[in-house]
Amino acid sequence: MKPDRQAIEALLETRRLHRTLVSLGSTEPIRSEQAGGEVASTGIASLDRRLLGGLPRGQLSEIIGDRSTGRSALLAAVLGEATRRGELVALVDPCDAFDPASGMAAGIDLSRLLWIRGDGHDPALGRALKAIGLLLQSGDFGIVGLDLADCSRCALRNVPFTTWRRMQRYLDGGRTACVLVGSRPMGRGPRGVTLVLRATQPVGRWTRQGGRPLLEGLTTCVRIRRACRPGADGAEKVELTLEAPWSA
Repeated sequence: MKPDRQAIEALLETRRLHRTLVSLGSTEPIRSEQAGGEVASTGIASLDRRLLGGLPRGQLSEIIGDRSTGRSALLAAVLGEATRRGELVALVDPCDAFDPASGMAAGIDLSRLLWIRGDGHDPALGRALKAIGLLLQSGDFGIVGLDLADCSRCALRNVPFTTWRRMQRYLDGGRTACVLVGSRPMGRGPRGVTLVLRATQPVGRWTRQGGRPLLEGLTTCVRIRRACRPGADGAEKVELTLEAPWSA
């Protein structure tokens, strides 16, 4: 007896597994009736085109790179675009690195941002991971960011891999896109993306104001890594220009 595909899809949707389906003859995931529920635009057109619309919702994604490659600028762009859509966003910031003035300049509506701050010490990392678990389980936020860029490598090495798997379980079937920020890959979800940033030379565009150098912006190369699709190598590049003021 030939199985009824519609019945199978309905069953998978009931069990919140419908996002794993691929259409016959296609390697792309089936989109839900609400297309906006599948991806969250970054607000950067050139990047969104390569991401097929934006960051996958219901998935754990990453922004990684060295200091001064534009990590914070890209996260701010993502948060700002989400607040422009009227969504609530959250930022878990264990090292207290976020600058609200720079965030506003990047377009973040601070009235729609929940900012959870730490004190920069390693014990704050454990509290941050507990906090983000609660945020993801709530399902109330369009974007949730976890900025681990300034956490010590030793502290990050001690985070069990099961932590990221548990975060992905909280995201499954929901509309929240969670973004980890750091210097090295940590916990991408099965349909999430890793955005690897590398600043081009010379690093930054500078001007002088009052006799002091002032950073105007920088151009960074973004390498997109995702689970390989048939016929693809799983990585592609795009060049972005990010404007100051922000903390890189």
